[in-house]
Amino acid sequence: MSKPANSLPQGAAAPDADGPRRALILPGGGLRLSYAAGALSEIFARGLTFQHMDATSGGALNLAMLFSGLGIEEICRRWRTLRMRDTFSPMPLVNYLLPSRFVAASASKAFRKKVYPHLGIDFERIRAVEGIQGTFNLCDFSTKTNRVVPHREMTEDFLVAGMSLPATLPPVEVEGVLYLDSGFIQDANLMEAVRRGASELWLIWVMGNVPHYRSGPLNAYVQMLEMSANSALIREMQRIRELNERIACGEQPYGHRQPIRLHLIKPKHPLPLDLALYTGAITHDELIEMGRADARDYFAGMVPEGVPLEPETLKMTTRNPGLQFKETMAGGFALGVTEAAQGLAQGTRQNQRLVMHAEVRIDDMSAFVKDPEHRGRLTGSIDFAPLGMGMQATTGVFNLFKPTDDPAMTFMVYELGFRHAGKDYYLAGRKEVRNGPVFRLWAETTTLYTRLHEGTDASGPVVGAGTLSLGVADLLKLMSTVRVSGADGLSARLKTLCSFFTFFARSLWDTYVRHTRKSATPVNGLSENPVKGSQE
Repeated sequence: MSKPANSLPQGAAAPDADGPRRALILPGGGLRLSYAAGALSEIFARGLTFQHMDATSGGALNLAMLFSGLGIEEICRRWRTLRMRDTFSPMPLVNYLLPSRFVAASASKAFRKKVYPHLGIDFERIRAVEGIQGTFNLCDFSTKTNRVVPHREMTEDFLVAGMSLPATLPPVEVEGVLYLDSGFIQDANLMEAVRRGASELWLIWVMGNVPHYRSGPLNAYVQMLEMSANSALIREMQRIRELNERIACGEQPYGHRQPIRLHLIKPKHPLPLDLALYTGAITHDELIEMGRADARDYFAGMVPEGVPLEPETLKMTTRNPGLQFKETMAGGFALGVTEAAQGLAQGTRQNQRLVMHAEVRIDDMSAFVKDPEHRGRLTGSIDFAPLGMGMQATTGVFNLFKPTDDPAMTFMVYELGFRHAGKDYYLAGRKEVRNGPVFRLWAETTTLYTRLHEGTDASGPVVGAGTLSLGVADLLKLMSTVRVSGADGLSARLKTLCSFFTFFARSLWDTYVRHTRKSATPVNGLSENPVKGSQE
């Protein structure tokens, strides 16, 4: 068999690249590592390249895909289409019937036969990669130490072993040695990158780190892993801080003359556990968008010296109860027009429909209700045949009953930014909710007047317009997708649902029955030039 053609993985630095030597570090986090793929898409979009890439546990899946020649958008697509039922294969029955014979909850066959092929992992291609250092971490069970495997030695057995946490997947024997996941020893190998000459480390970290102790058997296991992984990472950070002190004194440990910097992308709150992926409480698409959003937030506030090498850097806050739902709106839309009514008419004549597949996330219900602009997060995709289908949004804005400069009107705002054929576009839509008779309620709360702008926000030139709507069937489907997040127990979930629907009903009552006038606020330039345009 001929050797696979070598090509640098996406994100690999060119041999003559200027600037600091960078390392990309991809720790574990179960199958939630689609989050890291979302973060990587933002990292690569900014042109960052790396001389070294290192992975542990589930992070090895993303590194294996990169070294198999997949681009990050293809990696995200494969995460989105991964069927969770394909990740499980049963152990022998005795494993479950006799506690003394229990080894693991699942066998590795599903990963070998279904998951790896679906993710496009090709071990020959991985071993053939040249021009970049790739390393994978395993736990040598005989010595209870971490083993670093260069990508040129990577095999299917090593990849399986590297993500076989105790009691989840069985250990893998390679040449007489048992190997497991290194997550309980060291989930992020910063020092390997330092020893290989990297002075700028980029770490995507998903291990939870909150101060309160959670009950339940699954949480007990996860917390053991979180304690081990976070404490090991803190030791690595402390060691780098000590190296920087030596460098400041004129020493050159591992050849470093400049301080070693760490850039850290992590969620503000712990991610849902893998169980949520199996139950459908969260999807890989959502995790990808969360990774993108957190990466964008980091870049927005990034400083050249990176993050402090202190334990507090890894802390997360407890997620407050929130809510999410999916909403699909569609309608006539046309390019070359600027008014919603004109776009609706022309799009209908030409049989051109734009479909917005949106997902609304309210991370903190209490804060959402108190916020005068009632802001949430919006992710999703857009189907419009003249441009493309399944165009994934990279930014999103959502407001519910947002006050305007007209005290008798509020907006429901839906905005998605996306790229297509190398150009930035921004789809800005709003539902206009006016004080008036109750018979207008349905039309106003289900009709989205929409404009398509060139650029990254609604200030760009308008290149298309139309009117989207939500039908009765769509509303029923929306209601079936409502999910509560961050609430423990039935009582807390019901309280969160009650809070949202009470707020929604009260806002409608104030608008269509009491005719309450709202506090006026500016509306980002939209108020002077309504989307509805000729329908005024």
